[in-house]
Amino acid sequence: MNILLIGSGGREHAIAWKLKQSIHTDKLFVTQGNAGTEQIADNISLNINNPQLVKEFVHNNNIEMIIVGPEAPLADGIKDKLNDIIHNIHFIGPSTEGAQLESSKSFAKKFMEKYNIPTASHLDVTRENIKEGYNFIDQQKPPYVLKADGLAAGKGVIITESKAEAYTTLDEMVKGKFGKASYKVVIEEYLKGTEVSVFALTDGKNYVILPEAKDYKRIYEGDKGPNTGGMGNISPVPFATEEFINKVEERIIKPTVNGLNSENIDYKGFIFFGLMNVNGNPYVIEYNVRLGDPEAQTILPLIENDFVELLVATSEERLDTVSIIKSNQTAATVILASGGYPEKYQKGKIITGLEDVDESIVFHAGTKTVENGNIVTAGGRVLAITSLGRNIIEAVNKSYRSAEKINFEGKYYRKDIGQDLIKMIEQNQ
Repeated sequence: MNILLIGSGGREHAIAWKLKQSIHTDKLFVTQGNAGTEQIADNISLNINNPQLVKEFVHNNNIEMIIVGPEAPLADGIKDKLNDIIHNIHFIGPSTEGAQLESSKSFAKKFMEKYNIPTASHLDVTRENIKEGYNFIDQQKPPYVLKADGLAAGKGVIITESKAEAYTTLDEMVKGKFGKASYKVVIEEYLKGTEVSVFALTDGKNYVILPEAKDYKRIYEGDKGPNTGGMGNISPVPFATEEFINKVEERIIKPTVNGLNSENIDYKGFIFFGLMNVNGNPYVIEYNVRLGDPEAQTILPLIENDFVELLVATSEERLDTVSIIKSNQTAATVILASGGYPEKYQKGKIITGLEDVDESIVFHAGTKTVENGNIVTAGGRVLAITSLGRNIIEAVNKSYRSAEKINFEGKYYRKDIGQDLIKMIEQNQ
């Protein structure tokens, strides 16, 4: 099978890595890809915003499956734009309407309300009703949570302890702090608990639950500093017990998939459930309509099914005949980032030591190969170091040993990934 994978980050390298293990993968193309995908697939330059060019590429290269990695092309309606060729190929990703679960916080909240899916209380605010927004903030206890309604490259969520700062932030957001994405702001009640990311693969009617992960979003140790796209992951998550996951399935996953089906929303692909565990009960913080990054780098090595077979079953609405086979190991991912990320950072720094890593998988994110053959940094999050072990300690230690072998100017990584979970386990013993 010839496959086209859209995207250029660590998630896409992980997906490509998993696809290459399938006996069904013949030719794998990645647009635009990175220095990692270049080593296992054909990186191509293809303007995915031009449907005609995509259709021509699909026709000329006998593409039988398209997988969309990031959220932006899905929100922009790539599936709808390619609608006249979709019936001939397997397409993994929702329609524009389905993508609104991520591209519009307001849409997602209304969907959750309609289908009784537990989430935080909230209010939609624009310039027109900004006074209502101030009043809603007055009714909340700190910290205060403000979210841009639209996609803001992972930077559209502001959490502050200061009511005055919440007022100011709301005012700045509705005036375009994050462009059009924040002309509407969703103010939310703050849920106190522990975050966990749960993933499902759905064919629009049926679903399978994939391994969960705990993400470490803040830039600094101790979960301090600004949010990032994610600085590391652990999977499985000790507190995500069978009882907890059963609650997630019954209260969240099942009504979400049933709701999509009831609304006749075309959805064949991944759903990321960003959850808060509040005293053993799950609440939805956010939906994503794709695999997370770096969660994909953490959970995909734990899935033992043939990945292409899983995706074909999704496309053909046969997921009710599939069971997920999970490894009994633990995966730990540590992100190596450019100095200064998530604010300003420099690119083009030569990366060395990649060939010295022998006990981890190195997934490339912000990298590219230059003319002299060197691999250099090309993004804020540069590499994801993923290791498997018998437990969290073993997996984490492998990733940190590997992280020390790789070098580039300004290299930064958190040194506390998984430590909170290790303490939790020790306290319960």
